[in-house]
Amino acid sequence: MEHAGFGTGDGSSTSSGDSTGQLPFFTRAFAPVAERRWHDGPLAALDFETTGVDPLHDRVVSFALLTDEEAHDGLVDPGVPVPVAASSIHGLDAAALQGAPSSAVAIAVVARWVDRLVDRGVPLVVFNASYDLTMLAAECRRHGVVEPDWWRLVVVDPYLVDWGLAPRRRGQRRLVDVAERLGVRLDAAHEANADARAALEVARVQAARNPQIADLTGRQLMTQQQRWFSAKAENWNRWAIDHGRSLDDPAGWPLASAVSNLRTA
Repeated sequence: MEHAGFGTGDGSSTSSGDSTGQLPFFTRAFAPVAERRWHDGPLAALDFETTGVDPLHDRVVSFALLTDEEAHDGLVDPGVPVPVAASSIHGLDAAALQGAPSSAVAIAVVARWVDRLVDRGVPLVVFNASYDLTMLAAECRRHGVVEPDWWRLVVVDPYLVDWGLAPRRRGQRRLVDVAERLGVRLDAAHEANADARAALEVARVQAARNPQIADLTGRQLMTQQQRWFSAKAENWNRWAIDHGRSLDDPAGWPLASAVSNLRTA
């Protein structure tokens, strides 16, 4: 699920900039992966629909898990009310979620699935990964679920790649906007399965059209995306300081640093 209110600024920054500072902790701890181009093998995709825009405190209400061979999706009873503002976007309310698996059960399924991708060396496509993956980490800690091996996970974030390839381009970068610009079909925006499929196809189109990212290994792409995120956050923060807006964490991709402060159940 995409949320421009978390870790993405407002999409209006037009300065490209370069990040020359220290890379975030995730890169320093990132384990080696097979030296092949990130898109030469299978890819997977994940998407959540949620109760709100705060990944540290809001809850998952539906998920989609896709690979080239399989697709799994499901509803989740979050154990908390679903705000009208959220249900008006994705159409899921208390009635729709009645009888769905609890968060503890559903999140365990998702976490195990992601960990299997790690073991297989399959990159995971997540549009605006700093939102969805922080949400997954927070839900795991909330319910005492074993988290995926984040340090070995290869993440492909088409939202961040879109910014990195054209940081000066104005306009919104929602999934629906990026998909339309690249000619990728998205029939049911804000439905987890449709969003995951569109994000997967967007990543493939980005690779096909841009050799500067297509030729990278998974490890190299991770490093490049972290640099882009840091540069993007720093651009936003310069504007935000002058306008009294909240600041982004330059080290907050693919997980928000604040997730480490959450207690495990």
